[in-house]
Parts: sequence; structure tokens; C-alpha cells
Amino acid sequence: MDGKYTFNEFKQNLDDGYQIYFTYVRNRYLLFKTSENCYTQKLLTDDEKNPQPRHSMLTFKRIKEMFPHMEAIEYKIGIPE
Repeated sequence: MDGKYTFNEFKQNLDDGYQIYFTYVRNRYLLFKTSENCYTQKLLTDDEKNPQPRHSMLTFKRIKEMFPHMEAIEYKIGIPE
């Protein structure tokens, strides 16, 4: 393995029930799977220069579009915060 975290691994972690923490466009988020093709994204930190909704629902397609731009990805298992 080359040490690069792939989208397939990311998708599998979501399918396995992991909570994924990541930074995207200067904001920190929590992401977890809610149901088939439905994901919940919660804003954890806020950048006043880039205001975002605190809670949103995303599709698999949107997650795939965002993945290449995610930074500082961490994952945990358990009940979402």
C-alpha cells in the first residue's frame, strides 16, 4: 500500500458506520451515513470569511466531488456527536 487514503477506503469507512472528521475550505466537519445515498454533514468550526450551514444532508455524488479537496481526515466509530 502506498499510504494514500483512497475514496474507496473512505466510502467503506462510511458504510461501516464510522464518523469521518475532515477540513474542507477552512471549515471542520463531521460526516456520517444516514441511509442509502444520504449522508449528514455537521459543521464543527466556523470560518467567518466562509459561512456555511451548521447541518446539511448530502448525496453520495456530492461526497465524491468533495473528497479530493478534504484535508486532515480522521475517523471514529460510535454515535454521532
